[in-house]
Amino acid sequence: MKIALGSDHGGITLREAVIKAVADGGHELIDFGTDKSDSCDYPDYALLVANAVVSGVADKGILLCGTGIGMSIAANKVKGIRCAHVTDVFSAQMCAEHNNANVIALGGRITDPDTAYKIVTTYLSAAFAGGRHQRRLDKVAAIENGEEL
Repeated sequence: MKIALGSDHGGITLREAVIKAVADGGHELIDFGTDKSDSCDYPDYALLVANAVVSGVADKGILLCGTGIGMSIAANKVKGIRCAHVTDVFSAQMCAEHNNANVIALGGRITDPDTAYKIVTTYLSAAFAGGRHQRRLDKVAAIENGEEL
């Protein structure tokens, strides 16, 4: 898979762990930065990654900021993105299996690098379960499109 990565200064502490998890899984990394600790704006990176995913340039995306919250909010503004703010391995598995999340967001100020590695490895190896979960995602898409449920 091709994995798009975007980070602001708050997520910089997780970059190496995430890059290693992507490489160890045999995936290709598309790195949108940042690799500097200078203050920058998370929506810029969220948009780059989200656009890469919805356009098909990347299969999935990973976003890093201080908490993961801002990145997930910004990414979810892009039609077709299902970004999950993930803080643990179980959530990483469930967001892939049940929600078919195409992007995850982690926080460098709340998640340690070892946990980030495990989260990313789990997320990238989990598969969407389909079935009843697809019906629910169809309803989410209807909401996104302004349709009645």
